[in-house]
Amino acid sequence: MADPTVDPGGATPLRRTPQQARSRARLARVLETAEQVLIAYGVEALTTTRVAAEARVSVGSLYQYLPDRDAIIDALAAGYFAKLEAAMDGFVEAATSERWEDPVGLLVDAYAGIYRTEHGFRALWFGSGLTERTRAADREHKRRMADGVRRILLALGLAEDGEALVRVCHAAVLAADALAQEAFRRDPRGDEALLDEAKVMLRGYLAAVVERYRD
Repeated sequence: MADPTVDPGGATPLRRTPQQARSRARLARVLETAEQVLIAYGVEALTTTRVAAEARVSVGSLYQYLPDRDAIIDALAAGYFAKLEAAMDGFVEAATSERWEDPVGLLVDAYAGIYRTEHGFRALWFGSGLTERTRAADREHKRRMADGVRRILLALGLAEDGEALVRVCHAAVLAADALAQEAFRRDPRGDEALLDEAKVMLRGYLAAVVERYRD
C-alpha cells in the first residue's frame, strides 16, 4: 500500500504525521494490520481496539494518529488512491515517448490488474462503511485520475486542451469506474465480458472525441 501520510490531495487523513522512522514503521504496521482485518472480516471489524491488539501496539499509541474507525478507513483509502494515481502518473510519462494503438485497452487492463491484487480496496469499496471524508476524497481522486487521462490524450496528440477536454475525461473516468466496480462485484477476478464491453464503450467515446477535435 502507498504511504497514507503522503496525500496527493494535500491533506493527510491522519490526526498527526509521524516524524521519526520508528513511528512511521509502527503506523505502517498498524495500517497493514487494519487492511488484513478489512479483507478477512469487513469494514465493521475495523475497531481501534481490534486493530491495536492485532498490530501489537497500545490503543493510546494508535489514537495519536487514528482516533477512530473512520480515521482508519480514511487512511486506508488515501493509500489506495495514492497507488492508483502513481500508476496513472507512470502511464502519463510513458505516453510522452510511446505510441499506443489502443490506449483504452491498455488502461482498462492495467487498472483491472491492480484491482485484482488490491483486495483491501475492493473490500472497502464494496462495504457499507465509507465515511463522508472518504467519499469526498474519492471525488477528488477521480478528478485527478481524469486529469491523468487528459494528459495522456495530449501526450498522444489525440486532442486539444481546454475545458471541454477536462469534462470529457471526467465523464470517461466516472463511466469506467462504475463499470469496473460492477465487473468486480460479479467476479473477484473481474468479469471479463463486462470489462470488454467497457472497452468497447470507451473506445467509441474516445473515437467520437478525437473526431470532434479534427472537425
